[in-house]
Amino acid sequence: MSTQKKGLDIEQGKQFVPENVLKKRQRDAKVAEERTKLAQKRADERKGKVEEYKKRAEKYAKLYKERESHRINSIRKAKAEGNLFVPAEAKVALVVRIRGINNLAPQVRKILQLFRLRQLHNAVLIKLNKATINMLRRVEPYIAYGYPTQKTIERLVYKRGFAKVNKQRVPITDNEVIEQQLGKFGIQCVEDLVHELYTCGPNFKAANSFMWYFKLSSPKGGFLNKRHSFQQGGDYGNREEFINQLVNRML
Repeated sequence: MSTQKKGLDIEQGKQFVPENVLKKRQRDAKVAEERTKLAQKRADERKGKVEEYKKRAEKYAKLYKERESHRINSIRKAKAEGNLFVPAEAKVALVVRIRGINNLAPQVRKILQLFRLRQLHNAVLIKLNKATINMLRRVEPYIAYGYPTQKTIERLVYKRGFAKVNKQRVPITDNEVIEQQLGKFGIQCVEDLVHELYTCGPNFKAANSFMWYFKLSSPKGGFLNKRHSFQQGGDYGNREEFINQLVNRML
């Protein structure tokens, strides 16, 4: 009799489903619904953050434009009055290692390690003070350094920027990486990070430690003469604003 009933149900298109399979389907449907809600919530939050990031970028762009206008007006005013305009001293230096490991003195090797310049064509940002300036002078024949512009730092972060998370080199693919590590310092996006590095703000140390050292390529066209200083027509030493041209050739 049961065999006849089972055959009748199959003929009518009915199918018996075990109870554990039904529970699993319900559980999977509930999990999928929760995931959908969570994804929608994150999308809404991200949309709001994107608008905030745009406002921050516009604020910084306006600030840089005002500073440049003030600088130009100061130069013109000084010239009109027959004076010389002396700009403020740079607060940050961009340092690039241009020579290898051969014939390195122990003190020079240690300073390069402290600057995180362990390999050829590595680049780092350094806060300028009396101690770091003296260290730069010690290792001057092995490095090229100068004062980067905001555009140069921005290109470095976007094109060669990696984060240091748990002592690992992590690509900056999203602003969430920055917000998780530097959110407590008020740095939430790439624009905040670039602004902090360029202006040498109060949280420069945390922002600079968050950034992995930049790995650059050989410059297009090569170097002129590594054995002579930049002032003598060579490559090493302080280039001041001309470091931006060298770094652009190495990106």
